[in-house]
Amino acid sequence: MKEADEQGGDLLSRRRLLSLLVATSATYLIGGSQGLAQTSPTARSLCIVRPEQTEGPYFVDERLHRSDIRSDPTDKQVTPGVPLTIAFQVKRLKAGDCHPLPDAQVDIWHCDARGVYSDVQDPGFDTTGQTFLRGYQLTDAQGTAQFQTIYPGWYPIRTVHIHFKIRTARPVGRVYEFTSQLYFPDDLTDRVHAALPYSSKGRRRVRNYQDFIFQEGGDRLMVQPSEADNGYTATFPITLLMP
Repeated sequence: MKEADEQGGDLLSRRRLLSLLVATSATYLIGGSQGLAQTSPTARSLCIVRPEQTEGPYFVDERLHRSDIRSDPTDKQVTPGVPLTIAFQVKRLKAGDCHPLPDAQVDIWHCDARGVYSDVQDPGFDTTGQTFLRGYQLTDAQGTAQFQTIYPGWYPIRTVHIHFKIRTARPVGRVYEFTSQLYFPDDLTDRVHAALPYSSKGRRRVRNYQDFIFQEGGDRLMVQPSEADNGYTATFPITLLMP
């Protein structure tokens, strides 16, 4: 079911998003070191707590269990763009140490090179029934979930980003949920967006420091992709403070 306006039940447009976004949470401070759990030196390098950010209006719980989210299952058409592989390394902070979190459901969703999301109605497009660039994976025994996608495009009022949501896949009692966004270095985005299909949309209007959501902890949600196989690959370690 589409994200709806709490007051009117109608689908959110990008313009209305400006007035309805909730405030994002602050980055956790653990053991006096910002974003790092103070345990062993090895744990410090891998135990990274990230800030939660707003879900936004375009989350649709499609229940698409797949690692390659580039295609649309309805017609098998692959979304054009620069290949991007992202590996989430999910851990849980417990008893002062970090442990891999297996069987957690990691969803990601983002716009295509034209700035369009699938399966939503918006003043600029209607993609109802399409499900490109959406999907989820369950973390393995090491807490890893990997996706094959494309480098995101841009749309007005936002910098380039990918949404993600982590949920306990086999909950005992109340379901735990963490939602946030990934961001990319501006210089890398500039290089990627200089080529087709991105360049056909024109130059993007918002950089990271200008984005009102990025300003609330976005610097701790950055990925640093490396070139690989005519595209890019990135790893994103994240530690959850679960009850």
